[in-house]
Amino acid sequence: MAQVGVSRPGVIVAVSGGADSMALLHACAFLHRRGELRAHAVTVDHGLQTSAAEVARRVVATAESWGLPAEVATVTVDAGDEGLEAAARDARYGALEAARTEHAADWVLTAHTRSDQAETVLLGLMRGSGTRSLAGMALRTGEVVRPLLGIERATNEASCRAQNIEVWHDPMNADDTFARVRARGLLASLETDLGQPVTANLARTAELCRSDADCLDELAETHAAAVRGRDEVPLADLAGLGNAILSRVIREWLISLHVPAQSFGAARISELLAVIRESRAPGHTHHRLSLPGDTEVIITGQLLRFRREAKTR
Repeated sequence: MAQVGVSRPGVIVAVSGGADSMALLHACAFLHRRGELRAHAVTVDHGLQTSAAEVARRVVATAESWGLPAEVATVTVDAGDEGLEAAARDARYGALEAARTEHAADWVLTAHTRSDQAETVLLGLMRGSGTRSLAGMALRTGEVVRPLLGIERATNEASCRAQNIEVWHDPMNADDTFARVRARGLLASLETDLGQPVTANLARTAELCRSDADCLDELAETHAAAVRGRDEVPLADLAGLGNAILSRVIREWLISLHVPAQSFGAARISELLAVIRESRAPGHTHHRLSLPGDTEVIITGQLLRFRREAKTR
């Protein structure tokens, strides 16, 4: 039981109704009843499926039957340029953060598992991503905590079956128009065909990559802080930086100038780095590199310049 005078951590438990989130909800409800947590369940209705409202109602009813206060957060998802999955994720995290603030909670708990981690790494490999992307999800990102990140999905499914916990099987998880669904099927095939624990190995790869990425991000931060928000950066300020550091600095520079991160990938950053290196060679005059949103980067022998509304000037 909680000790008298000891503050209980407040958590928002994100619950979709699937086996992973229901297993997390069950565990948090147990700790809530024991007085070790101050938990509040939130299920987000994205309005993308006709069954969503009924699933949300069942989640709330189950949480309350376990002694946990619960609510439905309804959001509107506009796919836009980023795609449906990304837009739904942004809307969901926005709703969870709003609930955290409203209920004065310390953390938002999500039910991401080691299986989700492996899928994230595999998707990064298929995109040809760098170390940060291959690092996958961290146990904690800001106020978001993923307590099940070391547990495989099958374990949660078995736990729900053993305790007769009703779970919802999202039909979108069987829709192979989504890359993550295809990655999930590929992982299962790889484990069968290779006879290797591919999921566990990819999750371990994420841990190793995260340590490297965190170190490189820390080394790059001083240089990134010096260029954020500046339309012009002397190339001398970037001289001597290795590609691992320079790529991070350039990425942070572009984001600080409101170029959407999803609009440029590793290939565009590599191209920009190559131009920066070439611009310092004798006889080089200048080079222009177009970016999304009618913007561009102009590189001379001495200066890196960001220009907005490039097509109208």
